[in-house]
Amino acid sequence: MIGISAGRADRVVAVGAHCDDIAIGAGGTLLTLCRARPGVRVDALVLSGGGGEREQEERAALAAFCPDADLRLTVLKLPDGRMPAHWEEAKAAVEELRERTEPDLVLAPRTDDAHQDHRGLAKLMTTAFRDHLVLRYEIVKWDGDLGRPSAYQPLTPEVAEEKVRLLQEHYPSQRHRPWYDREAFLGLARIRGIECHARYAEAFDVAKLTLNLGG
Repeated sequence: MIGISAGRADRVVAVGAHCDDIAIGAGGTLLTLCRARPGVRVDALVLSGGGGEREQEERAALAAFCPDADLRLTVLKLPDGRMPAHWEEAKAAVEELRERTEPDLVLAPRTDDAHQDHRGLAKLMTTAFRDHLVLRYEIVKWDGDLGRPSAYQPLTPEVAEEKVRLLQEHYPSQRHRPWYDREAFLGLARIRGIECHARYAEAFDVAKLTLNLGG
């Protein structure tokens, strides 16, 4: 396992198809990054859940996951599970996001995620953010679509525990789901930690990475 610094990340883009996607897939990474870089700008876009309880949950959650950050969150009202039918609206939202920021790091869903909303958003991101470091997060689900990640962000035990606590605290609407529990979140983080010689970690896919070994 080789550790390589991605450089200074002062501007971050984080996107999710649904409220809680970003927090589940990259909440520990956001906590780690925002604590290391107070004032970092985080532009977040969520395609569904706007105008109701889910948006309120998301705003409170991301504020907690991005401490001391310049957080700018947009939550749209596209219907859950229907993103392919609302492709133009989703595309326009991603393009608008691209126009207002030049990020050092992008956090997005995986292009091979089994959920059509996640997968569709991921494909939009590959065309809008062509020359950026894009880390594609994973979300455990019944589909059994977890793959073999190529990048890891180690998490301290304290950060891993805080991620789980914040997920439980800020998304009460999801607590009834059988997969939404401490064991699932910490279990996956422990497995990914083993894979990168850490106690816990979040894992990502990276499609393209440009090196600057002589810089």
